[in-house]
This record gives sequence, C-alpha cells and structure tokens, in this order.
Amino acid sequence: MRNQLKLRVKRLIEASLAAAALVALSPILALIAVAIYVTMGGPILFRDQRAGLGGEPIELLKFRTMRPLRPGETIPENDGDRITRVGRILRSTSLDELPTLVNVLRGDLSLVGPRPLPLRYVERYDDEQIHRLDVRPGITGLAQVRGRNSLTWDERFELDIEYIRQWSLRLDARIVAETFAQVTARKGISHGEHATMPEFVGPTSPELVGSSRS
Repeated sequence: MRNQLKLRVKRLIEASLAAAALVALSPILALIAVAIYVTMGGPILFRDQRAGLGGEPIELLKFRTMRPLRPGETIPENDGDRITRVGRILRSTSLDELPTLVNVLRGDLSLVGPRPLPLRYVERYDDEQIHRLDVRPGITGLAQVRGRNSLTWDERFELDIEYIRQWSLRLDARIVAETFAQVTARKGISHGEHATMPEFVGPTSPELVGSSRS
C-alpha cells in the first residue's frame, strides 16, 4: 500500500511538472516547430511505437530531426546520414525530447524511468531484462545520467534493473537534477560512430551496424 501511494504521488508530481514545463516552454516549442517546417517541411513531430508499461505499445512523440528519404534512396546504415543541421542542434541539446512531456501528461511515460525502446526489442529481452517493463518508462533515467548512449546495451539494462530495485522519490529527484547537468555538458549523445545507439539484437550481443533512435 505504501509503495502504491508513493507511485501515485510520483504520477501527480510528474504530471504537474510536465504541464508547467509545456506552458513555460511554449515559445521555444513554437520556434522549434517553425525551424523544422522551414528546413524540412512537415511533419513537425516524429512519432514512433515504443514499449510502455507491461510491454503495451505507446506512441512516442519527439521533434523530427531527420530529413525524409530522397526519391530512390534507401535507408542508410547510419541514421546520422539523414540528420539535418537543425536536427543536430536539437539532439545535442536534447530539445528534440520536449514533446515527450505530452506523453507524460497522457500517462504513457514518467519523467524518470527506463527509456522506452522499440516494440521489437521486447521479444529479445532475457529473463532479467524483461523486468524493465514492470514500470512506466521515462524521459530520463539512471542509465541516462551514468553514460547515456555511450554505454553498451548490457550496461544500460543493468542500470535499468538497478533503478527499479532501488526506486524512491528521492532517487527520482536526484536523477532529474543530474539530467540537467548531463544535458548541459552534452555528454553521451552518441555511441561510437552511431548517431545514437546500435540495434539491440539480444542479451550480451555485439554492437552491430545500424542504429536505433533512443
């Protein structure tokens, strides 16, 4: 009962913070939307199906950072090849993440929790990794302040499970504070030559060519 009460408090705090942030940042959101439309056209938002609480699908919202494929062009091995100049600025400053605050209001995401990953990854998790779906995914988390995309997949999942086991409102507050420092320092944005992270193909898998926007 006590843990359920804490989870309700967490949800109330995060929804309130998300609503306040959306109102306060509305001029910045509008400027970013205009910049994307002028440089890339529509749509403004990138929408992707991710695994939410219990593995249920959710539609993740972000600002679009990549240009569309040109006629006859195939998807490049590295998604960095399609990132525009505006997109690189948005990613390096994490401003592309701002629309996920709408996901928090909807109840799809928490401010803090394991990052929401593609639905196709769910069947690749081992018996330990699958527990990252026991909680609502978050915009930021323990893995994001301990290395972000510079970590290996195994390291990220270990930190996700550590967060779930040690969760507390105090831990969430600390992660939020450390996230601001991480974003300001612009650390861990990419993994090696990849724009973000390589594809996850299974437990203890090698880091393969190809990447997943996470």
